[in-house]
Amino acid sequence: MSIADVKKQTERKMQKSIEALRTDLAKVRTGRAHTGLLDHVQVEYYGSLVPVNTVANVSLIDARTLGVQPWEKNMLNKVEKAIRDSDLGLNPSAQGELIRVPMPPLTEDRRRELIKVVKGEGEGAKVAVRNLRRDAIATLKEMLKNKECSEDDEHRAQDEVQKLTDRYVAEIDKQLAHKETELMAI
Repeated sequence: MSIADVKKQTERKMQKSIEALRTDLAKVRTGRAHTGLLDHVQVEYYGSLVPVNTVANVSLIDARTLGVQPWEKNMLNKVEKAIRDSDLGLNPSAQGELIRVPMPPLTEDRRRELIKVVKGEGEGAKVAVRNLRRDAIATLKEMLKNKECSEDDEHRAQDEVQKLTDRYVAEIDKQLAHKETELMAI
């Protein structure tokens, strides 16, 4: 493995951390309904927990209402209970074979709670990026110890890994600021 490989691998993993953050931030609701909102809600299905969208069709009824239609009738109550018990603060109601999930308007307190959730997600992403930096630097030090590179090359590579880290942490901050603005908009 060369220094270039270490840098490429680290950057690729940091990019994945940013993509994971984007996915997590997309799940935080802003008052409008979107089908990805229920992706992380787990339902018990024959003894194991699975995401709602594997046992039901999730669709938009209108801008503020989701429709969830389980593929098996016996799953209706389980899906409704899973959505109600999730941390999303939703109150689903079953109507025949369809579960309607209205999006309540966000109160000021709920917006502040969601901002805390968003900041927690951001901090998790920053920790992941910093851990990748630590791993890359440890690999570089191991390469130096095994005489696979010179001290100058190792120092230069460490500086470049630090610059990568700074760039991705700044990107995380930018994502968080955008989501906070989105949440505070009424």
